[in-house]
Amino acid sequence: MNSASGQEKITVRHFDPVRFMALVRKESLQAIRDPSTLLIALVLPLILLFLFAYAVSLDVRHVRIGVVLESPGATARTLADAFSGTLYLDVTYAYDRREIAGKLVSGELRGYVVIPQDFERHFAETGQPLVQIITDGSQPNTADFVANYTQGVIQTWAASFTETMSTPAVQLEPRYWFNPELASRSALVPGAIAIIMTIIGTLLTALVVAREWERGTMEVILSTPASVLEILAGKLLPYFVLGMLSTLIAAALAVFLFDVPLRGSLPALLVLSAVFMIPALGQGLLISSLTRNQFLASQLALFSGYLPAFMLSGFLFEIDAMPAPVRAITWLIPARYFVSSLKTIFLAGDIWEVFIPDLIGMATIGLVFFLIAQRHTRKSLE
Repeated sequence: MNSASGQEKITVRHFDPVRFMALVRKESLQAIRDPSTLLIALVLPLILLFLFAYAVSLDVRHVRIGVVLESPGATARTLADAFSGTLYLDVTYAYDRREIAGKLVSGELRGYVVIPQDFERHFAETGQPLVQIITDGSQPNTADFVANYTQGVIQTWAASFTETMSTPAVQLEPRYWFNPELASRSALVPGAIAIIMTIIGTLLTALVVAREWERGTMEVILSTPASVLEILAGKLLPYFVLGMLSTLIAAALAVFLFDVPLRGSLPALLVLSAVFMIPALGQGLLISSLTRNQFLASQLALFSGYLPAFMLSGFLFEIDAMPAPVRAITWLIPARYFVSSLKTIFLAGDIWEVFIPDLIGMATIGLVFFLIAQRHTRKSLE
């Protein structure tokens, strides 16, 4: 009896396609019948993509500034008029700086330019415009833009008054590859898809599997003849399909609604997305097997999935500008590879020299997550 019992313990359960498809069918029916799962997989990506596309923007347009014209001369007035000839600035005019200073403090303006009373005399004597530029330093990026752009307006205006200005021997015409208009939406929306799919993949599996642990149904499934590999793969496959469907919907919105060019091919996009779903789902599976609680799983999924993906993937912040220890950590973030690949396939095309290292990185991290989750699940079963 003891030998038979010992023999049962070492019996290896082989992968059975019939059992596997039964588990997939059971998990698919459960996903379809669960409104929260469909909400996370299909509705949440749309909401997040709209937020990222419209609420997050690095384009600086229509910055509100003031122009204080204290000098009554005609030359000073032409300089004041030069500030209104651009789409980047919304100008409010005044004749006393005291009218403008309060608006800067209240946030109505981001800066103002003062053309002083002795502007005409100083410009006639030196040929240099005497102008004061004051900006709101509480928003450093905007303040830097206001200072640099207003200086550019002043220099362009001054050059038009210099009769002896020589024509340069070489004229430089900048050209920007991949994003000629420097539109931030074209760079942000592909990265936003990676962030969204990180949330969807990690949160879906973390909540669904943790709920099974809470209800005790996971132990029942583990006690069946199905192997651990069949159980875990059967649970992940339906959510893999949902994740791929969400990716396609997000990509279609990016191209047809937000006018982001897709210069690469759809098969390459599907391959990249499919490989990225491995670490995203694997991370959620690992979280659920460790916590076995929906609340803890959701918190840990957002903390370990969303925040690192948002901060350390290169979506908003350049990785090359980060300190060396932080740059080293980014190699452990799956979204880093997906953001890089998505920006490449949308803006540049199918460049497999970029894709292959990213695919290897995502697949390796996903395999590690899955192996740890499988090992922990086996220990739980024993």
